[in-house]
Amino acid sequence: MCWLRSISRSPALVALLIQVFSFVPILLLNIVFSELKLSMFGWAMLQGVVAASLSFRLNMATWWIVIHLLFMPIVTVTLAFSLPPFWFFIGFLFLLLIYGKVYQTQVPLYLSSQEVTKALTSLLPNQRDFSFIDLGCGCGGLLKNLSQVQSNGSYYGIEAAPLPYLVSKLRNIVFAPSIQIKWGDFWKDDLAHYDVVYAYLSPAPMELLWQKACQEMQPGSMFISNSFIIPGVLPEKRLELENGSGSTLYMWRI
Repeated sequence: MCWLRSISRSPALVALLIQVFSFVPILLLNIVFSELKLSMFGWAMLQGVVAASLSFRLNMATWWIVIHLLFMPIVTVTLAFSLPPFWFFIGFLFLLLIYGKVYQTQVPLYLSSQEVTKALTSLLPNQRDFSFIDLGCGCGGLLKNLSQVQSNGSYYGIEAAPLPYLVSKLRNIVFAPSIQIKWGDFWKDDLAHYDVVYAYLSPAPMELLWQKACQEMQPGSMFISNSFIIPGVLPEKRLELENGSGSTLYMWRI
């Protein structure tokens, strides 16, 4: 049953299977009740309802239910414009460059605000040198801002999406050459090298990331999450950000 566990850990694969399985009853209905005379958009809406229902029954996240409901209707409307396939390929490449393997990581691109810099400076050590890593550093703005206001830190970033990595690398070469930006998977990086680990990811990886942090980070080091909590683990400190978004920084000490 290992293949079932691997499928359950990949929402994108589950979503694909839901769309396939929801297409089958719609196809049968179309054949058996051909006199219904539904338009292609009508059949697409019906498939969206079936797919959304399956998604709900499988306890997928709310946004997946919405995606399943709207996916086929949007595809149908898009096809009505008769756009050349080349533009779909260009759109796919553009999204791949920006978001990377978001279908696998379940982590979209979030950019930390200026308020995050102010809040973090109240948590970072002032009297000693420290090392700080931003897991999924995006375009590198947070690292640049922190290096300018707290010079006793050594700053590192890791990013898996190609375009944000390139922007971050070029930006810090120009404005903050001391910052080290790596392109890669933070799951393969050893967190033992850092005094402070910062993450602005999504709810999906937080439990596994906390396990990784507890296994690798040194006693006394800090793990900080923007907006997303660790299930079942109370933070040592929380700071609400005054940026109008309702975001909060959560801090746990290892």
